[in-house]
Amino acid sequence: MRLDRQSLIPLHAQAELRLREMIELEEYQGGECLPDEITLANRLAISRGTLRAAIGRLVQEGLIERRAGVGTRVREKPAESGIAAWRSFSREMALKGIVVENYQNSLRSVMVSPAARSALMLATGTQVWRLERLRGWGGQPVLHTSSWFHPRLGLNGREDFSLKPLYEVIEAETGAVVVQAREEFSAVAASNAMAKLLGVKRGEPLLLRTHTVFDSGARQLEFCEVHYVSSRFTLTMNMHMAPEG
Repeated sequence: MRLDRQSLIPLHAQAELRLREMIELEEYQGGECLPDEITLANRLAISRGTLRAAIGRLVQEGLIERRAGVGTRVREKPAESGIAAWRSFSREMALKGIVVENYQNSLRSVMVSPAARSALMLATGTQVWRLERLRGWGGQPVLHTSSWFHPRLGLNGREDFSLKPLYEVIEAETGAVVVQAREEFSAVAASNAMAKLLGVKRGEPLLLRTHTVFDSGARQLEFCEVHYVSSRFTLTMNMHMAPEG
């Protein structure tokens, strides 16, 4: 691990690169502490002050954490939450070892709903394409999704949303690229229709997630309502405070 003192790259920067390589090693992925400062400084043949400058960069980036009396550890990489991973639910679940099953996939031309009309800024009575999907795992439905698409996308009803993530299909078929989403969350009681679809009792609490997605020009492309069976799915969000200074 010794550094090149003839290099034009500063020692603290070289030490940082070595530490970045070290924290990617499998032996440190399970919460094992890194060697202490004295050991690391000796291995790198640098002062503890130079080492601390390198470590400080990794701490600032949230890659490692230091705890008094415990040591320095690699921070656990947070799994993508339902909020952060809105582009592909199936891929998010795959990262958790869950294979999402599709029980229903229907694309139809319908009159825009009041909520979708407001979100997409359309006139009353506008016909739009609506995609309905019922998904889950282990033979149990977990969520029902209704997506209303803005007419500017130019969908024709022949698009296949069953094999690839929705926004990949949208981009391939229309050229539109989704870049951001506005999310809202609420709790609702299962209606007769939704209770039947999700296999729950009428009136059972469901998590309702609505989002409107936009392209790079801040134009609305889709309004979506997702009903989750709250007893089968927990939506989480990981947050951490950035270091001051």
